[in-house]
Amino acid sequence: MIPLLTAVIPSPAADAAHDAAHATAARFRQGAYSVPCPECHVPAGVLCLARRNVHAARRNAYRKNPQTAGLVPLLVARAR
Repeated sequence: MIPLLTAVIPSPAADAAHDAAHATAARFRQGAYSVPCPECHVPAGVLCLARRNVHAARRNAYRKNPQTAGLVPLLVARAR
């Protein structure tokens, strides 16, 4: 019964973990966050304006042309 309740009623810790996962993916430009969002017009590496959500248009743009970037080039680019 308890696992069903946690799926229906999320805890504050689960909300924080979900927000942190989105923030980390955006910071390191992983997945859909590696392309700009055509709906809310934010650049790559920035969260969509919708809270804890990635617009479908952004996911589709990423799927059409997935870009892979390693961690080292991203860290070197931020240091400059």
